[in-house]
Amino acid sequence: MTALEPRDAEVAPEADEIPGEPAERSGVLGRTHRALSVGIIAVILLIAFEATAVGTAMPVAARELNGVSLYAFAFSSYFTTSLFAMVLSGQWADRRGPLAPLATGISAFGAGLLLSGTADAMWLFILGRAVQGLGGGLVIVALYVVVSRAYPSRLQPAILAAFSASWVVPSVVGPLVSGTVTEQLGWRWVFVGIPVLVVFPLAIALPAIRRKAAGPADAGAPVPAFDRRRIRLALGISLGAGLLQYAGQDLRWLSLLPAAVGGALLVPAVRGLLPRGTYVAARGLPSVVLLRGIAAGAFIAAESFVPLMLVTQRGLSPTMAGLSLAVGGATWAFGSWVQSRPRMEPYRDWMVSGSMVLVAAAIATTPSVLIAAVPVWVVAVAWGVGCFGMGTVIASTSVLLLQLSAPDEAGANSAALQISDGLSNVMLLAIGGAVFAALGGGAVGHTVAASGASGSHPAAFAAVFLPMAGVALVGAWVATRLRTQQS
Repeated sequence: MTALEPRDAEVAPEADEIPGEPAERSGVLGRTHRALSVGIIAVILLIAFEATAVGTAMPVAARELNGVSLYAFAFSSYFTTSLFAMVLSGQWADRRGPLAPLATGISAFGAGLLLSGTADAMWLFILGRAVQGLGGGLVIVALYVVVSRAYPSRLQPAILAAFSASWVVPSVVGPLVSGTVTEQLGWRWVFVGIPVLVVFPLAIALPAIRRKAAGPADAGAPVPAFDRRRIRLALGISLGAGLLQYAGQDLRWLSLLPAAVGGALLVPAVRGLLPRGTYVAARGLPSVVLLRGIAAGAFIAAESFVPLMLVTQRGLSPTMAGLSLAVGGATWAFGSWVQSRPRMEPYRDWMVSGSMVLVAAAIATTPSVLIAAVPVWVVAVAWGVGCFGMGTVIASTSVLLLQLSAPDEAGANSAALQISDGLSNVMLLAIGGAVFAALGGGAVGHTVAASGASGSHPAAFAAVFLPMAGVALVGAWVATRLRTQQS
């Protein structure tokens, strides 16, 4: 068996299959898995709707709270706290099953939204995003453990593709609803309204997970204690990333001190939590983890500034700025569906590498709308292409990770994948936010007229997008190293 062949013999949920069951009944929406699939897809729908809706309302919230200079913090605080939660969730799920971390995570996710929605200062808004990040980190790793335990390896690409497909409706409806609510009722209602949606995923997902994936992977084995060293490293990686983000936003000589402390905390934590060889792109699992960070970090860092750029530089309303990215939900799902086809498995390497080139091209094209003669619809087209590439890459790295993980390692390895994802988001957002602030980007919120664009500091936006395109190109090379030499 090669390193990337399905590990059917090691996946306990295969036993859940009904002998002789027709294929349509044993698929992800067949009788065997229907309730579980509907439940966890509902959780993804909640996360997707939050991401698209909150992103649309964020520019207005930042301006009203006089916090445009801290705009990147509103995104990176989520990822910073989620880093700690990912490690905690991985250990929790491996030892006790994914049910408890998932329920706790969804509850924290909703509480963070309420805190941000009622904030009267930017620091409270950022704190709410941090609480939300704790919940998101618990949820995402727990869901990967659910997939690893409850679905046979032949169905894992399909359920992960369904995760991506779950972004389609929120990507179209989310910006429209969020923009309309922001303009008619105020941005706060976008945040305080979403927690109502928590009830449905809890009611559907948790009972199904209790039946299919509760408890440790090996019920007969003694449950080991939490690895306190990994928990300390997780705390170090979260604090270190936060200090580096703070130093990047406060560009003074005194900022060198928190930057140095942050680096001292971050380096050993990263080395201890990610697979050996990750940052030299060693073949196999290390390159899978590294590619996930490169792809997600470059894309999210760029995407976070798209609505702000369209609102402040081209005068779009929050609704129209959000809708410019809506097509990306459909193309992301399509890219994920393409990679899930069995016939594509032999070509996964070059498919992922080519997709990273598409991501780089999309990010590089987007700031062209800073030129007044370039129509705004160019952003929608470019982002649609980039999201197709991301759908292929994100789903492929998830599939490869599960193929390379034994059942009792799924939580820890999934945590490593998500740490790479979240840490890269924090670091690249910190770098992008620092450059944006240094070039005067923080002033755009104070110069936007009520009816149009300010035209100020376009270089601040370009300085965010173009380096991220270069990072994505590095990912195209890393994608050539996903298989071991023996594969």
